[in-house]
Amino acid sequence: MPKMSTDFQRFALNGPTMGTRWSAVFHAPVNFEGAPLKLTLAAAVAEVDEQMSIWRKQSDLNRLNDAPPGQWLSLPHPLMEVLARGLEIGGASGGAFDIGLGDATGAWGFGPEAASNDTIYAARTRARLPAYEVLELDRDNRRARKHGPMTFDLNGIAKGYGVDRLSKAAEEHGIASALLAIDGELKAIGARPDGSQWTIAIEAPDRDRRSAHSILELSDAAIATSGDYRHWVEIAGKRLAHTIDPARGMPLHASPASATVIAADCATADAWATAMMVLGRDRGRSLAEAQGLTVLFIERGASNELDRFGATSRPTRSHPATGSEFVQSR
Repeated sequence: MPKMSTDFQRFALNGPTMGTRWSAVFHAPVNFEGAPLKLTLAAAVAEVDEQMSIWRKQSDLNRLNDAPPGQWLSLPHPLMEVLARGLEIGGASGGAFDIGLGDATGAWGFGPEAASNDTIYAARTRARLPAYEVLELDRDNRRARKHGPMTFDLNGIAKGYGVDRLSKAAEEHGIASALLAIDGELKAIGARPDGSQWTIAIEAPDRDRRSAHSILELSDAAIATSGDYRHWVEIAGKRLAHTIDPARGMPLHASPASATVIAADCATADAWATAMMVLGRDRGRSLAEAQGLTVLFIERGASNELDRFGATSRPTRSHPATGSEFVQSR
């Protein structure tokens, strides 16, 4: 029997962005033209990268970084939206998530420049205020100003926001069943046509190989993972993970192996995953419950074995990884 136009087919699109790749797996009628959607998806994430990248000298974020304290600067709406969300989560997390650590991330080699002793010393000894006490936003007029020197870095939230933009673009094209991703940040729209949820693998935080630690089933929600095992620099023979301790201006010296957060949108999940790495399991679980977040911590014990700890505020199924087809969150 020939397929009818109401039959659904699986499509997969992807492209480069933010030093990695975006992807969109979705179900649509068999006669769906994917080329226009791919252009829209690529444009959506390109706009995020052009506005929020610390690697692009002419980005709007770097214009803000270069602006002197006290000067109002007009900024585009998407960047204003992400700055506002970053300040909000910064305050709600007690400063565990802080978009004002650009000097420290750069000093330790997680930005465009290589690490150096001088910049590391400056980052470690600098008196710090959280970004929500330094950056003022005038959202009605789309402008911002700093009340003191500060360098902003949105790497802990911009990819998640990029996923949200992918999701919005897909929905505007009539897609009701999709899984959108940038690196380890993902968002599920609806369920698959057979009614089953999207299957997401949580990567085992292993520096030397890639494998799944556990699997979640997800629909109409976003997920993001932050960990100590993929992005790091080696200084004096020691590997230092990319998550910065806001209190010290240094990479975390003690943290979970990874923290995975489920939230309604991916920007929120992305930022809170970073905050949970900084807070650690005990403080993080309490705050997650207060914020209505679902969190999965994976820790290494004395034997370097992995243990899993959950703080769940909404129904979700989790089980050991099997041979199922899945998309990884890492």
